[in-house]
Amino acid sequence: MSIKVEPLKIADVLLVTPQRFRDDRGFFSQTYSAAQFKAAGIDADFVQDNHSLSRQAGTVRGLHFQAPPYAQAKLVRVLRGAIVDVAVDIRKTSPTYGKWVKAELSAENGVQIFVPRGFLHGFATLQPDTEIAYKVDNPYSREADGAVLWNDSALAIDWGIDAASAILSEKDASAPAFGSFSSPF
Repeated sequence: MSIKVEPLKIADVLLVTPQRFRDDRGFFSQTYSAAQFKAAGIDADFVQDNHSLSRQAGTVRGLHFQAPPYAQAKLVRVLRGAIVDVAVDIRKTSPTYGKWVKAELSAENGVQIFVPRGFLHGFATLQPDTEIAYKVDNPYSREADGAVLWNDSALAIDWGIDAASAILSEKDASAPAFGSFSSPF
């Protein structure tokens, strides 16, 4: 198998590291294979690819979710730059409800993260002009779109950036606190 899959401390969130075949020209890497993902227990049927650019280091996007029936699993990778990627369990009956995991993803390390349905997701950029590509297994729905405050003290997420200088969208800056959030999962 040319794709290594490892669980994080919340076992349903997975680090996915494709093998890179290098030579003097650069490298080749197969970043997704339905058969290999299925063999590793990832049975998402991806239906949409998304691509984002964050111009400045310290840009935060998240914590976002899509409520059922538009809930989304995501496979996230960095094309240029580096991020701290965060997933927060919001499955009401989960023993890890409200707990989070994070991973550093970069163009250099080639590591991807699989975030299943039932999680908040977000990232903070560590370098300028960072580009992210991610697959989702359900289309976006404005009506199902939701967010929780990225730096809520109840979650105490270590984003690896200076929170006072974080660059946020209006939506992310005004997202509700985790304590007032009612999970749809």
